[in-house]
Amino acid sequence: MLFNSVAFLLFFPIVCLLYYAIPANMLRARNLLLLVASYYFYMNWEPAYALLILTSTLITYLAALGIGYFKEQSKRKLCLVSSLVLNLSILFLFKYYNFLADNIALLLKATALGIDIPKFGLLLPVGISFYTFQALGYSIDVYRGTTKVERDFATYALFVSFFPQLVAGPIERSNNLLPQFKERHLFDYDSAFAGFKMMLWGYFMKLVLADRCGMYVDIIFNNVDKHNGGSYLLASMLFPFQIYGDFAGYSLIAIGAARVLGFRLMENFHRPYFACSVGEFWHRWHISLSTWFKDYVYIPLGGNRVGRMRQYFNLMVTFVVSGIWHGANWTFLCWGGLHGLLLCIEKALGIGRTKYVGVRRFCHWIVTFILVCLAWILFRANNLQDALTVIAGVFTNFAEPYHALGTFIGIAAAMPILVVKEYMDEFQLYPLRTLANNWLIRNAGIAVLITYILLFGVLDSNQFIYFQF
Repeated sequence: MLFNSVAFLLFFPIVCLLYYAIPANMLRARNLLLLVASYYFYMNWEPAYALLILTSTLITYLAALGIGYFKEQSKRKLCLVSSLVLNLSILFLFKYYNFLADNIALLLKATALGIDIPKFGLLLPVGISFYTFQALGYSIDVYRGTTKVERDFATYALFVSFFPQLVAGPIERSNNLLPQFKERHLFDYDSAFAGFKMMLWGYFMKLVLADRCGMYVDIIFNNVDKHNGGSYLLASMLFPFQIYGDFAGYSLIAIGAARVLGFRLMENFHRPYFACSVGEFWHRWHISLSTWFKDYVYIPLGGNRVGRMRQYFNLMVTFVVSGIWHGANWTFLCWGGLHGLLLCIEKALGIGRTKYVGVRRFCHWIVTFILVCLAWILFRANNLQDALTVIAGVFTNFAEPYHALGTFIGIAAAMPILVVKEYMDEFQLYPLRTLANNWLIRNAGIAVLITYILLFGVLDSNQFIYFQF
């Protein structure tokens, strides 16, 4: 069920009404309602894939019970390793097996070995990377002793499947979300209204900004051979805003929906395009995933506690794995590797260790933005050949870009609102923020956003980009 669908606009208010209709002291009944609602939400894509999320839930639940039960370190480690291997094997089968089989077949063909490798016609389950990592994070936290074992299966199953953040995050930590299912959430108007505003801004970012940019970006990147360097450049400048509006928009809707229900999810985006270094960008972009890789991959490899060369190695491994997490394509691997390389260069040059101001800040910001946009070409291109064609075409085949007037009108309508809001938030322009908190102006702003969505939004229930990951 897509957030930007009529079905969700009916589903969510009904869930809220039923949830608050149940007395706050009947926590088990409330949690069961949310669990049923979450599985119904997920099964709207493909009912059979609910078995996968249930399997992952059972594996990590039993592994945590084993970790809590056994005293011997070897048995506790066996429980953790079993959880990791089984869950990652499921993820590998659905997401990476065919990709690996294709590349092995190409390699064998190049060596004149004509061996057929079987492939599976499996569709990638929506959100499998997100809920798998969330469940694995719980297993690791229980093993480390930072999270207590959750013995109530229904509560734990709800933690894995909580519908607002189920299919595209934020990837929640067990020590933040699990305890909230044991709290009594009374309806609070201010909190619910704040959640509604977050959802509305998320819809604006998705429907008006992201989907309008996507209309142009898809035309160019899906037909690279038919366009020129001017079109490549314009599409490459629009895609960063498309993916930001799409993914940050989803996260805001998820966080806002959870807040209406009384739950607090972690921030997932913090104005990433104001970053003055690639390292800072990753402290602001997809925060739940970047901190997940930091805590469960980078630090266990040694993090910054080792020699300089080993630090570079740890960074490269972490970001290559991060790239692969995004999808079974060489473009994602190269995208992750490029970010890892840029971070190694920044670490070697000492970039990002101090706070930049004035002209120096602006210079670092513009260089960072250009580098991030360049890397996004690898992320968006359908294959490496297309990515190289786009990058080369910007410098060697520049001409007047393809025009799409209707798309540009929508983008021109959305971009100033985004820039002004982000600028106010980034630089904490308190007089303007105080003005924005005026009751009349605040409600006028809500009316303007709704009007913009209705006038310029793409209301075709377009898929969210990160659903494919």
